[in-house]
Amino acid sequence: MFVRSFFTCMENRRSCALSLLLLLLLCCHQTTVQCKEMLIRHLSSQTPSPSSPQEFKIGLKRIILSIVLGILTGLIGAILFALFIKFTVKYMNQTPILKGPVIFSPKISSNVLHSALANENQLLGSSSNGKYYKTILDNGLTVAVKVLEPFDEGSPERQSKSVKRRIQQELELLASLRHRHLMSLRAYVRESDRFSLVYDYVPTGSLEDAMNRVRGNQLQLGWDVRLRIAVGVIKGLQYLHFICIPQILHYNLKPTNVMLDAEFEPRLADCGLAKLMPGIDSSTSGYGSPECLQNGSFNSNRYTDKSDIFSFGMILGVLLTGRDPTDPFFGEAANGGSLGQWLRHLQHAGEAREALDKSILGEEIEEDEMLMAVRIAVVCLSDLPAERPSSDELVPMLTQLHSF
Repeated sequence: MFVRSFFTCMENRRSCALSLLLLLLLCCHQTTVQCKEMLIRHLSSQTPSPSSPQEFKIGLKRIILSIVLGILTGLIGAILFALFIKFTVKYMNQTPILKGPVIFSPKISSNVLHSALANENQLLGSSSNGKYYKTILDNGLTVAVKVLEPFDEGSPERQSKSVKRRIQQELELLASLRHRHLMSLRAYVRESDRFSLVYDYVPTGSLEDAMNRVRGNQLQLGWDVRLRIAVGVIKGLQYLHFICIPQILHYNLKPTNVMLDAEFEPRLADCGLAKLMPGIDSSTSGYGSPECLQNGSFNSNRYTDKSDIFSFGMILGVLLTGRDPTDPFFGEAANGGSLGQWLRHLQHAGEAREALDKSILGEEIEEDEMLMAVRIAVVCLSDLPAERPSSDELVPMLTQLHSF
């Protein structure tokens, strides 16, 4: 569906451009023929005679002037023609803005998706930028729909074709990503004021949901499961940072954007959306790196892969301690002011065991693994990006803690 719409639009553009090109060539040819006929008539009427040398000189000057003007006209015409060709090619290569649902999965049809989105769906959650729904399509497929409203009312980006085209290109790139630890974008629908992104439905929910249940004693997550989640997250980042060309940064890595399947295998969601749609709630909820936070606002221009690593360090810290980074406990000066500073203080004091979630303390071998993981988290949470390890370095560091 998406490919057919894309190529149909491109064919229409090529046909229009070729028609204009043929019309221009025809006009140039007709003008050239007329100029040639006029020059022949002029030369035949200005044949010199011995009795009129003055008239001969005047005619010669007219001929020379006609030739010079003809050359100048030809040069100007050639320049205009070259510019026309340049802008025509640029227009033909420009990505068309597609209307209606853009489908990337053969299991979803445009009509079925439209019908499902028009119905009342189960609300899974909400944020300042949109809502999350569970939707069952007519063919029985269950999907998750994230409805985003990234632009404010009256915002110039809301009507900008260049912004719409850039978002479309990035969403097409995200839809092409395939990795076991990434959520796959199956379709999206663009409307005037919002985007509806369609993903596979994950029944377990997000890591944030799971950790909230752990804190409420409604769920038990052992160290082996937590380490498996950490390894899956860093493998997803390794794919984005080192396998994808061009490199893709997450920009908004936090537990709400780490989805868990039935086996608690993690999948990263919303990769790159915070950069793509600046109005989206970015990494300003305790997981953002210090180099990107200025006066409480998120500066994406300073974001690098090491900024993703800082956010991963926060997630690893949450898995180890069971604590929320926004907990007032970390606001106290005695505790360093943040989860990262608190972990660093305990690590340097040789009291890292005090930071561990008491519900996962058990065998001595596991405790040794957790203490090593605390050291890894502290390095990831360094204030200087250059001191943080890359995702490529972190994968073996974490996998060597346990056999996967």
